[in-house]
Parts: sequence; structure tokens; C-alpha cells
Amino acid sequence: MVLGEVQQFPLEEEYKKKNGISSSDVQELRQWLKTQPHLPEKYITDLDLIFAYHSCERSSGVTKQVLDQHYTLRTLFTNFFKNRRVEDVEQICNTALVCPLPTRTKEGYAIFYSHMINYDPKLFVFSAAVKATLMVVDLWQYEEGTWPGFCMVVDFKGMSLGHLARIDLQSLQQFLYYLQETMLVRFKGMHFVNAPSWVDKLVMMMKPFMKKELMEMLRVHTTGSDTLQQWIPIEGLPKDSGGSYKTILECKDDVLKKLLANKAFFENENNKRVTEALRKGKAKTISDIFGGLEGSFKKLEID
Repeated sequence: MVLGEVQQFPLEEEYKKKNGISSSDVQELRQWLKTQPHLPEKYITDLDLIFAYHSCERSSGVTKQVLDQHYTLRTLFTNFFKNRRVEDVEQICNTALVCPLPTRTKEGYAIFYSHMINYDPKLFVFSAAVKATLMVVDLWQYEEGTWPGFCMVVDFKGMSLGHLARIDLQSLQQFLYYLQETMLVRFKGMHFVNAPSWVDKLVMMMKPFMKKELMEMLRVHTTGSDTLQQWIPIEGLPKDSGGSYKTILECKDDVLKKLLANKAFFENENNKRVTEALRKGKAKTISDIFGGLEGSFKKLEID
């Protein structure tokens, strides 16, 4: 993650990637967007459309559904997406590291890593950690373009039952729904590292909100085990975690510097919201999302 103000990954470079996406695919989606008055078409970039199309395996029909749902959730899930200001996540970024790693898996998947910095449970706010995570991922993706896949590594070192008690079910449900249904990445794995004995309680909390595909992607690695290296290059982790990358505190400083240098990015992103009054048909509400919305737009992939 290069420090300083991000620059959008060049479209011409994106089209050179071997992902089968062309400018004509993007223009088709752009024309469809113009027929959807409730969507923030003028703020949605061609790179946003590429992310959506790529994450949906280049299915135009699925991409349109996911785009609608993606911006709808960014409007309705206010804990994560309302008034995304860097100042609001500074405290949680000093409490919990939420950091992209430069190393890739052998398949080329991007790796996102989290680890507690301050172990005091009273300082941990789950919804704020999710908000910060999604802000960092947005910046990272905007700068690097599409990835073949995306993995999350959650390191439980230093965490206690007190942290578990700080996870509210509403935020957990919304995060897992967003992750599975409309996050514009090809999600490939979730790894719990240094998992404590109580991790089964967390999994039980998550289970009602997880589809079979995500459950099969969740891999739990207990303290002292070496099973993570089957999927994630250990040398790519921070030095404090057995790798060769920067220290956790250096990673934290990098993330904060990056966020602070890109306040304007989030000011602009705050415009990418739905205007329900302009939606054709019935306006969407939270109860519509969790009250029996049919089907899964995106299909998670398992390797």
C-alpha cells in the first residue's frame, strides 16, 4: 500500500489483465445505469463497474443486480457507510490493525490482515472496526484494480472473551451479508489465526448469517499450528506475527497515514448512495434485505 494520496488504477492497465473484461462490457453497464434514476450514476466510475463485473464472473445480469444491491446496502448500513470520515476511525485504527499486505498467495489472491494493537476489550468497537476495514479495502482496491481473489486473515492473539462480548449481532449480520452478497471482490477465504478455545462461540454467532460456501471457506488455525502456510505465505505477515514484513505498529502507522492523506476520496465516496424516492417501484428498507430477500446474487468460490 503506497503512502500518500491514491491514484486510480489505470483503466488501460486493467483491460490488459487476463480477466476477459473489455471497455464495451463497461459501456453496456454504463448505459444500464443511466436507466436507473435511484443509483448515483454520475459518481460511479468505470473502475467501479469493472470491480462489479469481475466479482460477478462477467455475468451482465448478475452484475446489474449486485450493483443495485451494493449501493443500496451502502445507503442502508449506516453503521458502516454513513459519513465515512477518517477522523471517525482513527481511534479504532489505533486499537486494532486492519491492513492490506503486499504479499500475495500462490494463486495471486490479495491478503487482508487484522490484529489487536491494544488488548483492552473496552476499546474495541466491532462496527467501527468493520467501518475502518471497508474504508481501507476501498482505497486499496481503487489503487490496485481487480485481484484474482481476496482473503481475510484475523489474528486472535491477545483477544479475550471480553472482545467477543463486544460484537453486536446486528453489525455481525450486516457485515457477513455485505461480504457474501455485494462486496465487489472474488472472496476466496477467511482464516482465524491463533484461535482461542472460545472461537467456537464466535463461529456459532456467525453461523446463522453464513452460507454453506462461506462456512467451507472458514479455516480455524489454533495457536502453535502451522496450517496457515498451506494457504497464506507466512513470510508475508508482520514481523510480530512470524513473518518478514513490517512490525504491527509500522503497519498501523502506514494505514493511518494513508487514510489521512485521502480524506477527499471518502468525501467523494459518500456521494455513492441510493435515492430511494427515485427507485422504480417500492423503496428498499432494512426489513426488505433481511426479511426474505430471495437468492444469492453472487456465488462464492471455493478452492
